[in-house]
Amino acid sequence: MRWLPWGRRRAERDRSPSVELTPVEAAERFWRHWNELLPRINSALGDDAPARIEYVLREEVTAIHPDLHFSVERGQRALYALVVTGQERAELRPYTDAWRDAAPHEDVIWEYHDSVPPVPDPTEVTIHIGEHQIRLADVRVVVQVDRGAGVVDVVVHHPELSALTEEARAAMTFLPLDATLGERLAAERLRRVEATLHAPEQAITLLELRALVRSLAEQDTGP
Repeated sequence: MRWLPWGRRRAERDRSPSVELTPVEAAERFWRHWNELLPRINSALGDDAPARIEYVLREEVTAIHPDLHFSVERGQRALYALVVTGQERAELRPYTDAWRDAAPHEDVIWEYHDSVPPVPDPTEVTIHIGEHQIRLADVRVVVQVDRGAGVVDVVVHHPELSALTEEARAAMTFLPLDATLGERLAAERLRRVEATLHAPEQAITLLELRALVRSLAEQDTGP
């Protein structure tokens, strides 16, 4: 479950730090402010009212770099997860690296990620887009593996795609893949990604895609 909108709202571009800071200095300032805001943040999430702290978190992420994205999600090891990411843009990596390096140790309440992690089981996820409820269990993909390059081309299909707007359809092309592989592995291993409105033949499930892509990555990193 994601409370604050992932990939839908950027930290606002019209605000920048009054003093230019290095990535390390910006990260250290973020975590100082985080510690000060943490009681307020925990209270809002405990009340299931994330909107109370959305603006202030956007302000703090903007102060690191205006092109960073963020989300607050259910954690995998802790209760909540804070994700701050540059969506694998190389020029933003110094900021996300510094942010992650300066992060507190994880505890039972919070864990921290500098890229969107995969969900444990994407087939249990339902995405709400307007009036539509998109079950990721119904997503099917056709893959073409280029083992020489270590990448995969993917065609994504869901029965509800034809009923979506063009913008929503584009989102539903990539969201299932990020949920399945995590943002970093998807960026590393997926080359061409497109959607099809027609049910494809010889398609596989998202969990089968995960197994295939992870095995490809393991082969490249193996002895």
